Amino acid sequence: MSFITEIIISLVLVAGGIFVFIGSLGMAHLPDFYMRLHGPTKATTLGIGCMLFASMLYFWSVDGKPDIQEVLITLFLFLTAPVSAHLLAKTGLHLCLKHIDITQGKPAELSPEEVGEKPVLHPDKGHG
Repeated sequence: MSFITEIIISLVLVAGGIFVFIGSLGMAHLPDFYMRLHGPTKATTLGIGCMLFASMLYFWSVDGKPDIQEVLITLFLFLTAPVSAHLLAKTGLHLCLKHIDITQGKPAELSPEEVGEKPVLHPDKGHG
């Protein structure tokens, strides 16, 4: 393995470690559920992606061929992290979790039922 390859792998590993650390700090120190959700879904996902990329580079330089395991793990991670974050955010809206005013926990595009409020039934209108 060449010296330049070792430097690139080391830099990508350090960058991944920094992203994971920042994501973990965000999850521990941000004020409410909706803000804490961004730590693991954004920064930590990018950090783990950097570490998997470094692993891929290492084994490619040692074995002489790319390893499919890291590619599959990265693909799985990048597909499941946004979906799980979306589901957690919707669950937080359904449970009416407390939020700070900056978060604005009631987006305009959601109906009252989706944010945990009872729908208003009008007696003069049909119900289905």
